Amino acid sequence: MCGIVGYIGNGNVYDILIKGLHRLEYRGYDSAGLALEGEDGKLKVYKSKGKVSNLEEYCKDKSLDAKVGIAHTRWATHGEPSDCNAHPHYSEDGKLALVHNGTIENYKVLKDALMQHGCTFHSETDTEVLVQLIEYIKVKNNCSLVDAVREALNQVVGAYAIAVIEKEHPDTIVAARQSSPLVIGIGEDETFLASDATPFVEYTKEAVYLNDGEIAVIKQGEPLKILKLDNSESKIDVKTLELSISQLEKGGFPHFMLKEIFEQPSTLKTCIRGRVVDDGRRIHINGINDHKDTFLNAKRIVIVACGTSWHAALLGKYLIQDMCKIPVEVEYASEFRYSNPVLDNRDVVIAISQSGETADTLAAAKIARKMGAFVYGISNSVGSSIPRETDSGTYLHVGPEIGVASTKAFTGQVMVLTLLALGVAQLRGTMESDQIAEIGKEILRIPDYVEKVLKLNEKIERLSLIYTYARNFLYLGRGYSYPVALEGALKLKEISYIHAEGYPAAEMKHGPIALIDAEMPSVIIAPNDHLYEKIVSNVQQVKARGGNIIAIVTEGDTVIRNIADHVLEVPPMPECLTPIITSIPLQLLSYYIAINKGKDVDMPRNLAKSVTVE
Repeated sequence: MCGIVGYIGNGNVYDILIKGLHRLEYRGYDSAGLALEGEDGKLKVYKSKGKVSNLEEYCKDKSLDAKVGIAHTRWATHGEPSDCNAHPHYSEDGKLALVHNGTIENYKVLKDALMQHGCTFHSETDTEVLVQLIEYIKVKNNCSLVDAVREALNQVVGAYAIAVIEKEHPDTIVAARQSSPLVIGIGEDETFLASDATPFVEYTKEAVYLNDGEIAVIKQGEPLKILKLDNSESKIDVKTLELSISQLEKGGFPHFMLKEIFEQPSTLKTCIRGRVVDDGRRIHINGINDHKDTFLNAKRIVIVACGTSWHAALLGKYLIQDMCKIPVEVEYASEFRYSNPVLDNRDVVIAISQSGETADTLAAAKIARKMGAFVYGISNSVGSSIPRETDSGTYLHVGPEIGVASTKAFTGQVMVLTLLALGVAQLRGTMESDQIAEIGKEILRIPDYVEKVLKLNEKIERLSLIYTYARNFLYLGRGYSYPVALEGALKLKEISYIHAEGYPAAEMKHGPIALIDAEMPSVIIAPNDHLYEKIVSNVQQVKARGGNIIAIVTEGDTVIRNIADHVLEVPPMPECLTPIITSIPLQLLSYYIAINKGKDVDMPRNLAKSVTVE
């Protein structure tokens, strides 16, 4: 979950590294550091607890000239956030510096062995163990840095993306990956290295994504070389990036989160483009069309995901069961991988991850493939691990999401799952063509509906002032609105640090109703669907106990409007599409409550965007 940047070339190394760290700060912001190596033969390591801006302040009076550099922004796993535990870490002889994203699971065994050989450790991190191990092997075997790295990694158990520089060879970076992302940017007489492509997209559009078990040797003036752990060479596959600089900037908004909320009309339009054709009468999903027999013969679908993606997965269950008549199970990827799953070649496993690098979801996808299931990936990141480890899949195409709390990626995931369900129903004949056409036409209007909902912005901003200092929230919904309630509660927790719980509204009377009083607001998602009369009853139960109610309702609602304290109206549409629309007011409510409380909505405490460690 940490961010790595590296650079070799004739540019301003420090400036490139710092800018890259800012771009990757969504991956972790507990501490930051960099190692610079110049022609004077000195290896300079500067690091600081806190955000990248703290590191910049610390470096103001430091020597910053360099030709090579590596840098790191940290999300702490082993060891508390501190200057000492920040990366890069030195080898004991001071000749090597290393940055690392991941977790070395057998670090304690390795550390004990190294201590027996006289190594002294200064930090609490697993990363320092790795750099000390590389140094020990290099000295013992009198070998090159790349050979020492290869030998060390053959002894390591766990996940890693690393970059190492050596005092004696200031023209080289050695990098490697296993279950943590690493991408190399190929420029004109310069080479970049990063956890994703955002740090170098303005300098080059050519990128090489490292695969698991690969080591890259990046040397100034020489072609890129990629080796496997057995020392054989790997083929280099250069991809062209689709990112643009404008996607990585705030565009006049105060925060990336607000920008990304307001981008949803355009991101959903891009997500839909080319997939809903013939004026809505036909759904075209390449990942399904290329594997028709698999979906025709599927006996069961299992969806694995984490966090916000898991909420989208729940909606996927409702959509697929309703439209395709296939039984669907939804599993937390972290539990699925350790639950001895029973799968066979008639099961389809859908793995959902915005980043395409979520460690638990990636591991679940690998297990499912190994057991013979057909694995379908849904991701937002082209070239990421999950698309490469699955049999087929669909990209969201909603653009990079920088804010840690997911907004446009969530609606993109729900849209892709809706299209997938319709596409499979179309293939299996479980829906009439006029039913598909009716929903397809409404999907084409979704961007306009979202634009309309976003006009509630000022009203929600005013409403947020009333509830900013509530200590608990309850979110309730039924059917398609239940996962929306879960997602709304998660958004509030993530960025405002207010305790919030999402529940199926019918379960409220089985316990949570005991919590209802005037100081605990209830947010109730109540569009005019087939469960509307049931949710009205739940609203009345909350009101009868003195609860304050914020209700998301369909335009023209008169019943709940007369019970709730506040209502936010959304346009009428088919029931299966309501989650995309009803989730947006909840995103805005969470945003404004967090802003009122003075919280950093783009970088909430203890969180990182991409969870690439267990």
